[in-house]
Amino acid sequence: MDIHNKPIQERIDWLFNHAHNHSCNYTNPESWLARTRYLAEHPTAIAVLKCMDGRINIPIATNTPKGIIQPFRNLGGMFDLGWPHLGEVLASYVQNIISEGRHTMILITYHFSKGDPQRGCAGFNYDTEAAKAHTFEIKRQVEAVFGGGHQTVYPIVCGFETDEDALILHGSNGELLNMADIKPFERDTLRPRLEALFPDMSQQMCEDLLPLIAGNLDHIEAARKIDRELNIEHREWMICIGRGFDFLHMPNIALIIGPYSPSLADPIHKAAGIIESNMKAGRIPDDGFLLFASVPFQDVGVDQARAKMKSNFLCEFAAKEIRQSNPQLAEKMHVKSAVLNWQSRALEIMNEGP
Repeated sequence: MDIHNKPIQERIDWLFNHAHNHSCNYTNPESWLARTRYLAEHPTAIAVLKCMDGRINIPIATNTPKGIIQPFRNLGGMFDLGWPHLGEVLASYVQNIISEGRHTMILITYHFSKGDPQRGCAGFNYDTEAAKAHTFEIKRQVEAVFGGGHQTVYPIVCGFETDEDALILHGSNGELLNMADIKPFERDTLRPRLEALFPDMSQQMCEDLLPLIAGNLDHIEAARKIDRELNIEHREWMICIGRGFDFLHMPNIALIIGPYSPSLADPIHKAAGIIESNMKAGRIPDDGFLLFASVPFQDVGVDQARAKMKSNFLCEFAAKEIRQSNPQLAEKMHVKSAVLNWQSRALEIMNEGP
């Protein structure tokens, strides 16, 4: 279904129906059992720092059950652990995992297209080397915060080639493992390849990284057998600010701004400019766009109340910035805020403003 050309209200209705279906799928018994079984077999927690681009869907690309991989998404894939909120969120995530006696693996990703540089990361002006350099700087920051011994927290720079959804692991020895170069019959070589790439990685973490790359091998093989649309033009029709947008893993639907940077105004202005450009070019209807804020909560009570307050603040802040920077576009803005129950992935819509 081509949702991009529908009237704005139909697009909004589709969005929240899609979010509802995602929650239903996440909470059904089969999904819950699959996650429980997977975590029992592979206890290492896996976080991914990545661009908001919907093509970078690591769970799909690795055949991993929903809810196993924790994403941190931001416009352009730009992060800095010096940002107060990002540092606090990531430290809290790691500490919760460590308190359970588990290791943490952090995949720090950049993405590119081997077929066309213009299908790469617009956040870095399609400069893959600049994006790659940024991920290595984040890796150094992670090591500065959590230690360079890698016994508890292991950061890995990971490329993602979007034409074939192929992972490219950068080893601690400077070598690369490009999954697009591995043949299916070489599956038995994956473990020794990982051990050579990451000689200081614990046996448990290596054991838990193995199914991701094995799943990626299967996914690449399947992707090569189908006709995939690669030349996807930008057709985003919504701006998302906050967290909890896992259900939006699809290309060119939304521009997602994580609440991490101390300077949120700049990415909001850039996102508004992209939406306006999409309208002027006829890539989306000019009858409206959606500004949507979401904040997750773990527990009812104080945590939920604070999430509601934060979501409303982010929504009002972003709306104000768009009205000031682009008043004509703001006239077409539909504004909604929500909180996300992290246990069920269910959205609770709080406002119904135009």
